[in-house]
Amino acid sequence: MRVWLLFLGSTGNIRESDLVHSLAQEGIDASLLNSELLPGPGVLFFGEVAPRLFEVVQEVSRNGVDRVLAIGTSRTALPHSSDWRLLKSEASDVLVWDRFADPVAEVVVRLKRWESIDTLVHSPLVRDNLVGKSPAWVSVLRQIVEGARFTDASVLLVGETGTGKELVARLIHTLDQRPQKGELVVLDCTTIVPELSGSEFFGHERGAFTGAIASRDGAFALADGSTLFLDEVGELSLGLQAHLLRVIEEGMYKRVGGNTWQRTHFRLVCATNRDLLQEVMQGKFRRDLYYRIATTSCKLPPIRDRTEDILPLVHHFMRSIQPSQEPLHLDEPICAYLLKREYPGNVRELKQLVTRVMYRHVGYGPITVGDLPAEERPDEELEPQDWCDTAFETALRRAIHLGIGLKEIRRKVTETAIRIGVGDEEGNLQRAALKLKVTSRALQILRAARRQREHNPDVGDEAS
Repeated sequence: MRVWLLFLGSTGNIRESDLVHSLAQEGIDASLLNSELLPGPGVLFFGEVAPRLFEVVQEVSRNGVDRVLAIGTSRTALPHSSDWRLLKSEASDVLVWDRFADPVAEVVVRLKRWESIDTLVHSPLVRDNLVGKSPAWVSVLRQIVEGARFTDASVLLVGETGTGKELVARLIHTLDQRPQKGELVVLDCTTIVPELSGSEFFGHERGAFTGAIASRDGAFALADGSTLFLDEVGELSLGLQAHLLRVIEEGMYKRVGGNTWQRTHFRLVCATNRDLLQEVMQGKFRRDLYYRIATTSCKLPPIRDRTEDILPLVHHFMRSIQPSQEPLHLDEPICAYLLKREYPGNVRELKQLVTRVMYRHVGYGPITVGDLPAEERPDEELEPQDWCDTAFETALRRAIHLGIGLKEIRRKVTETAIRIGVGDEEGNLQRAALKLKVTSRALQILRAARRQREHNPDVGDEAS
């Protein structure tokens, strides 16, 4: 395992050479971070909390894509409120060096756990089914993988329609390490007929009701030793919620029309597009059941919160439709349209759109505007300035109201754009320069000017 080390300010009694040697003995190859951004996990040491610290954490973590362990040299160097600010700046964890008897061991166990999780997150098993590398998506994938592989806890998946909840449930079942587990049992709570709901969950004996010509296993029996996935669990009636809670707590149930107690033990994964806590407050969902099913709760982001994943998802769907050939190129107007369009149905709707486009396309060249169905074509031309949306204007308005001058706004916008561009290209300055439409030399000068300002705040902005 390889990690980088970065020291900001005084490191107290922490000797860099000793730390590198101690980590090497644990199988961790550590090297000091140079002036260029290196992709991958790392450990950042700091002697005091300063505004620049939070910017550095955000930069070296590439907005949370890479793991960063932030370590203060002493508690006096890390006020309690700063722990949360560091996490908000995308640090994965925050430690105080002198609070542990063996701080190196604390560093090692975290780095190795993160490596195990990220190895799975980047494996074909996950990447080929749950596509995306945006910070929001990577964060939820890590949470899902950790809960699935290292615990047997129940999981609640929350998300809008079309965000991939069933795919995630299947991944959780696949990653579960229980030996000899059976198939995933799926029960869609929106399709359960009230009169037959008992049979769906508990099963029934022959003759239990009209039409019960043979005994039948229900979901609890089928999921024994495996995983039960309840889709749209918020649709369950309060009566069924009470029955479900009892089975979860006691691991026992009776078939409809039966007198014998049956045992069952399963991992429970539930999904909902509702706000179940709000439902609890309104008396529509049992509080005790909610905390039973939400031992681990994962909120799947809608596609509007992970727009960086739209084009990778498009290429993924194109491969699935035409697996025998490479995905076709997308003309710039098509790319602009796909990125600008809204997707109320989220990934499911994007997949449907790509399918319709692919069925219309002919030839071997790129996807062009004519491949869009007529009803999909925008009413007005998509202008380049569309990226300056209300969120951008709100941020500028707030800066102006706080008394930030134009010079500082310009500097911050430039630095943020460079950080995003370099981070997205994993530290490759040549590719980042192409994305930012500047020369590699200009990008190096801008980055050098920023580092110079960090060491000498009085320096001007001539270089930028």
